[in-house]
Amino acid sequence: MRKCPCSENIFYAACCKPYHEGKNPENALILMRSRYAAYALCVVDYIAKTSHLSIIAAEGKDFFSNVQAFCKTTSFLGLFIHSFVENEQEACVTFSAKLTQNTQDASFQEKSLFVVEEGIWRYKEGKILRAGF
Repeated sequence: MRKCPCSENIFYAACCKPYHEGKNPENALILMRSRYAAYALCVVDYIAKTSHLSIIAAEGKDFFSNVQAFCKTTSFLGLFIHSFVENEQEACVTFSAKLTQNTQDASFQEKSLFVVEEGIWRYKEGKILRAGF
């Protein structure tokens, strides 16, 4: 059994795998963690399903290839959640992601906005607070 990319202590099958296979996250924090794991495991359909429709529309036909290229050229080394604030329709998650691309540090800290759209939580936008560690 492998560990989930979003956590050092939980196995993937008991953590993010159910969401990647169709279960809707109960809140934006679970969505954030499961999206990180989806990027790490290149589960592009899940990234699309949980992205705000405006993101898909803006990138158009390039969305899937852009996400796949990012996943395949990035090593996902760790996720740290700094804060999580949520109401019934909107949430903010501030996190740090430790990443490398071509052996270079690509880590960043982001404040992400999530909204409920069509009855499910989706990632709407993010603001990079810090790049590199």
